[in-house]
Formats: sequence, C-alpha cells, structure tokens
Amino acid sequence: MVEQHKKALEKQLWNIANALRGNMSADEFRDYILGFIFYKYLSERMHQYGDSLLAEDKLKFDSLDENTEQGAEYLEAIKEEAIDHLGYFLKPSELFHMIAEKGKNGEFIIEALTEVLNHIEQSTMGTASEDDFNGLFDDIDLTSNKLGKSEAAKNELISKVLGHLDEIDFCLDDTEIDVLGDAYEYLIGQFASGAGKKAGEFYTPPMVSKLLAKLVTKDKTQLKSVYDPTCGSGSLLLQVAKEIHSKGGKVAGYYGQEKNPSTYNLARMNMILHGVHYRSFDIQQDDTLETPHHSEKRFEAVVANPPFSASWSASAGFLTDERFADYGKLAPKGKADFAFVLHMLHQLDDNGTMAVVLPHGVLFRGAAEGHIRKALIEQKNCLDAVIGLPANIFYGTSIPTCILVLKKQRTENDNILFIDASAYCGQATNQNYLREGDLRRILDAVDKREFKEKFAYAATRKEIKEDNDFNLNISRYVDTFEEEEPINLGDISEQLKALDKDISSVDLTIRKYCSELDIEVIS
Repeated sequence: MVEQHKKALEKQLWNIANALRGNMSADEFRDYILGFIFYKYLSERMHQYGDSLLAEDKLKFDSLDENTEQGAEYLEAIKEEAIDHLGYFLKPSELFHMIAEKGKNGEFIIEALTEVLNHIEQSTMGTASEDDFNGLFDDIDLTSNKLGKSEAAKNELISKVLGHLDEIDFCLDDTEIDVLGDAYEYLIGQFASGAGKKAGEFYTPPMVSKLLAKLVTKDKTQLKSVYDPTCGSGSLLLQVAKEIHSKGGKVAGYYGQEKNPSTYNLARMNMILHGVHYRSFDIQQDDTLETPHHSEKRFEAVVANPPFSASWSASAGFLTDERFADYGKLAPKGKADFAFVLHMLHQLDDNGTMAVVLPHGVLFRGAAEGHIRKALIEQKNCLDAVIGLPANIFYGTSIPTCILVLKKQRTENDNILFIDASAYCGQATNQNYLREGDLRRILDAVDKREFKEKFAYAATRKEIKEDNDFNLNISRYVDTFEEEEPINLGDISEQLKALDKDISSVDLTIRKYCSELDIEVIS
C-alpha cells in the first residue's frame, strides 16, 4: 500500500514537472515544485496543529473567522503556540488548500500567493527559527516571464500546479511512512543530472549515501552530531539519521554548509520536511573552505561528497589556518580535494568517523597532495580505509571514485584497509549502480579487515611507506589481474591447416560451377 501510494505520488509530481518543462530548465522547475511542496507541507502541519489546539473547544482551524474579534483572539493565541512549537505561523486564509481552491475557481491568485510566502517568513522574524526560514522561498519568482507571457497565463499555470499538488495526500497522520520525503528525494534524484554538472558537483546516488552513512555509524546507536561541509540538499545528513533511527537511536544535531543559495534553501526545507525540528539543525550558506561557519564545533560523524577537483584560492594565509597548518602545504589551487579532507578532519571529534567521496587522483597524485597524503598516514595516522567504487555510478560523470574513511582514534592503527569494489555493481542503460549485495560485500570486508582475493587487503603502514612511497593506488595493494589461459600453438597450427583445406575445397567447387556456366573463373 505504501509503495503503491508512493508510485502514484511520483507519477503526479512527474506530470506537474511536464506541465512546467516547456517553460523553463529542469533546475528551475524543480525549485518551483519543491518550493510549493514545502508550502503545502507547512500548511498541512499548521492546519493539523491548529486543529489539535482547538479540539477542546470543538472548533476547526480553517473555520475560524479572521475578521471577528473572537476569531482574532483565537488566532493570536494559536500563533504564539505555533511559533514556539513549529517555528512559523499561517492564517486559515493562507492555507494551501484555500489558495489552490481559488485558483481552481479561476480567481487571480499570484498576488495572494506571493503575500502568503512572505508572511511565512515574516512570522518567524525575531524568533529562534528566523535563520532557518529566512529566504526559503527566494527561488519562487512568481513574476518571472518563464511562467507565461501575460499575467493571466502565469496565473493559469500556477493554478494548475497548485491544483495538482492539492490532490496529493501527504499522509501526515501516518507515522510509519515518509511519502513526502520520498517524493522530495525522487524529484531531486530525477533532476539531479541537470543540477549537478557544474564545478564538479554531482548528486550522491542513494546507495553511495547509504554506504557513507553505514560507515560513519558503524558500532553506534546514538549520535551527538553529524556534519556535511558541502551538504547540498542535505540528503547525506538525513541518510545518517535514517541509519541511526533504524537502530532505535536518534541524532541530536544536524550541521551543514552549502555554497549554492538555491541548494541551501532545499537543504533547510529537506530538514523540516523530514521532521527535523528547527532547533536541531544548523545549516549555513557560504564557501566552506574560504568562510567556514562551524570551526569551533566538533562532530561525531562527518560525511561529504564534495565537488571533485574544484578550484579554491589556496591563499598563502591558509598556511596558518588551524585546519591546514599541521601539514606544511596546501592542496593545489585547481584541486581542492585534500582541502576538503583536511577541513573535515579538523571538524571531526576524537571518537568520531568521517567518510568522504573523492576522485581516484587523490590516491596517487604527487607534489603537495603527496606531501599531505604522507602526513595523514605517517604523522596523523588517521586514514583507516580506502574503498574503490565502480566507475560511472555518479549522474553526469564516469570519473572513477573512491571513499576515504578517517578516524582520529583508530583500533587497527598499524594498517590501512584497501577494498577494490570496482567490479561489483549493477548496470542500467547509461549508469552503473551499487546493489544491496554490493554494499554488504564492502561492509563485510570493513568488519573482517582481512585478505580477500581480488577484493580486500589490509596493508601495513610500513608497506605503504617503504614499498609504495605513500602511493595509495588501490591496484598496488589489491591484485585484480585475471591471468589469461595459455595458448597451445600446436592446436592453432592444426586449426589453420583445417581452414586452408576448407578454402581449397570451396575454390574447387566454385571453379566447377564456373566451368559448367562457361564463365571466367575469378581468381
């Protein structure tokens, strides 16, 4: 039933996307749809909460008359409670269903809708939730000509979209399912290839997210905090929480930073949509390497899929930055991969685990990166595992990738585990993907930490230093070479003789036919 509902929901969302598709790019209509979904979610939460407060008086929230003295008194009291409990407030006339109904009836709703979205933000001003709601709807530009050439055309399109969404049951009363969250991820996933092709940013496939989450929550049933310095839409943070919840525990704090303002808005919406209370998350918008916002905090779990080989300033001033000072050299200006690794390691708590997706180049590139790699292994001794992933599992790129697992307090502190999982994946038309069995194989190897032919090997630090000069290329440690069967030259000679005999026989037959037809034999 849950799966059936989810499919129906996804189909309807896809239909809405199709209605908008001709007017704007995938990135843009994704932002409109997700923004409206978020508004509907806030509206239904408010409606539900208002009803619960009015239950003793046998009243319904949407039946309160805002223009009467009694109605105004009720709403003022409800607003105070809602701001404290939900972090925002909506009047009955501002509920999603009310606006959608007006649109269905042919009324002009764009102006009213713009005011409602502004009111949601304004209701949080001066409260603890202000930062979490500020600018959340900035990507919904209801005056954009992309919605239509005339005001009437824009109104018709927006009314159509709200009408479709109004028919979707968000199932807020059913605590067993997360239909809205699944749909939200579906939309992000569907349009990720259009959203993540710039500056090496690639949407993290769900199974890679799951693997990262399992790696950082291994042996843990509770988490004080989880942090993602390039959090995108926040899906990795939520995946870590899902792992902990599956063990009966909870994550106390969610922290993230995102450079892209639109994606930053999606991350905050995603937290609220998944029931994370506004007091439990702290997501900031800025460049993590240049202007970190959580420098003083340490986190029990740190995860990231940072933009591959992105550029950063690599300014000499960073040599005295506490995140990089211990290593003597900075990551190259055109390849910030190790800058992200060192930033994450700095933010990691002593008892924590971090897992980061990176391009294979970090394993063997020389110069400053070789120097940093050596310091991480020899001086810090914090690299715990290197996992090679199958090629072509990220949307929009076929670049080979790996996961580095780092801990400040390692149990197996004299070796580093290498896993070559490159051959274990499913294949779709244009994409490879990790399967549940592939994940189990990797996690089993992480648990056992022992030699497994053509798959896993725990190399000593001495071996990595003396035999490989801190080169971590996985093929140096996990031999996946498949020896070809020996060729028997005698058999090949006999096969060639047989072929010559056949050719001669065919030539004789052709000559015979040519002679019977009295035509020249072709030689």
